[in-house]
Amino acid sequence: MYTIQSLYAFEILDSRGRPTIKAGCVLQNGIVGEASAPSGASTGSAEALELRDGDPMRYGGLGCRKAVAHVNHQINQAVQQRAFHSQSELDQFLIELDGSPNKANLGANAILSVSLAFARAAAQQNQQPLYAYFNQLLPHKRNASTLTLPRPTINLFSGGKHAGGQIAIQDVLIVPTAARSMDECMAVTYAVYQAAAKLTHQKYGARALTADEGGLAPPFQSVDEMLGDAVDAIVSAGYAPGQEVALAIDIASTHFYDNEIYHLGSEQLDGTAMIKQIAAWLDRYPIISVEDGLAEDDWRHWPQLCAAIGHRTLVLGDDLLCTNPMRIRRAIAERAATALLLKVNQIGTLTEAAEACTLAQDTGWHVTVSARSGETEDHWLADLAVGWSGTQIKVGSITQSERLAKYNRLLEIETHTHLPIVQWPK
Repeated sequence: MYTIQSLYAFEILDSRGRPTIKAGCVLQNGIVGEASAPSGASTGSAEALELRDGDPMRYGGLGCRKAVAHVNHQINQAVQQRAFHSQSELDQFLIELDGSPNKANLGANAILSVSLAFARAAAQQNQQPLYAYFNQLLPHKRNASTLTLPRPTINLFSGGKHAGGQIAIQDVLIVPTAARSMDECMAVTYAVYQAAAKLTHQKYGARALTADEGGLAPPFQSVDEMLGDAVDAIVSAGYAPGQEVALAIDIASTHFYDNEIYHLGSEQLDGTAMIKQIAAWLDRYPIISVEDGLAEDDWRHWPQLCAAIGHRTLVLGDDLLCTNPMRIRRAIAERAATALLLKVNQIGTLTEAAEACTLAQDTGWHVTVSARSGETEDHWLADLAVGWSGTQIKVGSITQSERLAKYNRLLEIETHTHLPIVQWPK
């Protein structure tokens, strides 16, 4: 049992300089847990509502004072001196307190920050590492000796909303498929990233800008150029493309989809043509994961995409699924995906995210646990990926502290526990 003495929250700045929320949960025994809520830029329409102030004179309307006030007043008053037997009991209380279908009243950022802070405090009361506490939130708990580290998919090149739209698709990531540890994954990534930075400097005549998540963002003229440069960087670093280091792509198709047409650069493609284009990229490049290959509302074509490429790559749903159990159930029924991109703030509480994770895993899907473009130095996501047996983790590149905090936490867990890393393919 966990008795809450009080809650508190305040604004902090995320990795893009925009406000987000940090909350604290003080238990009656004096234990304090704190956690920060991330924020997305490339967001799906079905995501829980991130409450912003809307005051154009302060942070361009992006302030979070309203959400902070909800934690400090309404939520705090409702939970003070209240005992909760579990995380799910606390989260359900918050959901009912909000009373809206998308957490619009209190704000998903307010609710999530409390859900996470409570988890940190509860783990401390139980005298267990956070990943072990997270593991207990799943119905199919795993023995500590059978937990694994997720394999990282790491941003190399970025476009789309993460980089100002110089190229339509959002990210090209590298996956160190042959690496046998997290430590080795980081060393491989460093080599490929440095090779890519050198290559883009030589090819484009200037140091490439970096995007929200740390990926390099040179002025690519086409998706093929972006993917080709990624392969060249892998080779330049001394690795075999597809054998030692593969590629993953986040197409984020919703952002260039309009009136049932995909506006991919100068091309205008219907759903069938877009599937053919993705298949053509798979023919030419060592791609093992395709995220949001189609738009979030193009349900008619997602099963066709899955049938066309699902036997040779992950068909990963982000905006399509929004970590929402209802949408995941539909995708399972329609065979529209083979993997879930799990973002806790898309749904708003740990308990609902755990349900989404369980649905995906029980179906045999891979689960990629993902950070957001607006992140903080908080590293709870690394523990979540371990505790929930994520097959992959998607944090960003290796050049910014809010990304490195998660990678460093994974290295710390590896050092202390000697957990093995997930093998690819699983």
